[in-house]
Amino acid sequence: MTSPSWSKRSFVTLFMSDLWERFGFYGMLAILVLYFSAPAADGGLGLAPTDSAALVGVYLGLTFMLSLLGGWVGDRILGPHAATLYGAVIVSAGYFVLAAPTTAVTGIGLLLVAMGTAIYKPNLTTMLNLHYERVRSEREAAISVFYVGIQVSALLAPLVTGYLGERVDWHAGFAATGVTSVICALTYWRGSRHFDTAGALTVNRVSSPELRRFGVRAAIPAVFLLAAAVGLVPLGLTIAICGLGIIVVPFVSFWLLRRHPDLTAADRRRLTVFLWPLFGSALFWLVAGQDGSILNLFAQQSTDREVFGFVLPASWLQSATPLFILLAAPLLARYFKRHGQHVNVAVKFSVGLAIVGFSFLIMAGAAWLAASGEKVSPLWLVSVYLLHALGELIIAAVGISAAFEVAPPAFRARMIGLWWLFSALGAGLASQVVRVTAVVPDSLYYLVIAVIVTGFGLAVAYRRDRIAAGIVRPAETGEPAASTVLH
Repeated sequence: MTSPSWSKRSFVTLFMSDLWERFGFYGMLAILVLYFSAPAADGGLGLAPTDSAALVGVYLGLTFMLSLLGGWVGDRILGPHAATLYGAVIVSAGYFVLAAPTTAVTGIGLLLVAMGTAIYKPNLTTMLNLHYERVRSEREAAISVFYVGIQVSALLAPLVTGYLGERVDWHAGFAATGVTSVICALTYWRGSRHFDTAGALTVNRVSSPELRRFGVRAAIPAVFLLAAAVGLVPLGLTIAICGLGIIVVPFVSFWLLRRHPDLTAADRRRLTVFLWPLFGSALFWLVAGQDGSILNLFAQQSTDREVFGFVLPASWLQSATPLFILLAAPLLARYFKRHGQHVNVAVKFSVGLAIVGFSFLIMAGAAWLAASGEKVSPLWLVSVYLLHALGELIIAAVGISAAFEVAPPAFRARMIGLWWLFSALGAGLASQVVRVTAVVPDSLYYLVIAVIVTGFGLAVAYRRDRIAAGIVRPAETGEPAASTVLH
């Protein structure tokens, strides 16, 4: 049963608000790199393609990384309910700043969207968990429904914002994301009357001395991000410093968690072994994180998108991955439920990495053909997005489940946070390595990444028994193992 203070209406409120928020997120992401690279005469920023792709990687990495701070704000300062609402309002403000008919405020808009998303998303997830606090099976089913909603938004949003941005005006595309974000905030606010007191209180309210210490530590990064957003810091330096921070923070966080005094020697050994899946997650996002950046540019510049006389907007191809996820998720979920327990966890992870690595081998071929100046079939990109969808379904399911199991119960939330930090690491790496395409052929770039990711997947397969044995905790007092069913 769900908590008696909740109702079906509260679940619908959470689901619909998340659907609208994700619509804005994926809608903006579909046109962001195209807007960055579009000439100033066409209303864009006129950035070099490599800088445009790198900036998208920085944005994604910051959003991932700031989500830990957003969760802390909900837990220690505002409470999850208020934090979710404030996050939605901040996101709306960011989108409408981007929609303003000037490029001068782009940095401010992006920073607001990243901050708002980082506050909204983890706290909305907390509200959903509170909804199904008592029964895990119902919670897993609800998360599965949420995952479907995310993919529906990711499928439809690029079709709307892509057409508006590429055919009408970039700022019209951003305005559409602002409208959906306002609908998200209003949906959540109007439906919150069904929540009773759920999420209204902080878990452990921060004390005044703690808040002052946090303010001192956060002052320098905050000033830097604000200065970068208003253009006082050169773009190259912004990308370099943000990328470095996104790369360093996951390792510092891992080290701090591993040396926590409440962990046993066995816990620390398991965490060390879990570096294999963590690095695998980073490599996955190194590849998949480029869907909305360099692959989107490839769609615009190097693919023949004419269908019966109509030229498809390049951003429409961004709908391919969520479409494949929607089609493949039920099949993989059924397979994992029936046979997943018989397959080594590390083997599943290595298969996911091999699939994703092979996708960039395909891209190497597509880039080699396009180097002559001839536009290639969009089916090259579609096949790449299919492999990314399959890789995401496998790696997300196996990795998050393993993260849940590897740590003691008191540290599980931090382990999930560490998992997302290493996802941010992948996006941060992408923001740096994509810049080498300015000096090396694109086909070589894709080939090298394909070899690295596939090679790491083979290394995981080679050490499969040690990895699987190293991250599994001994059976604990009657607690069921985490589900490997796809969410």
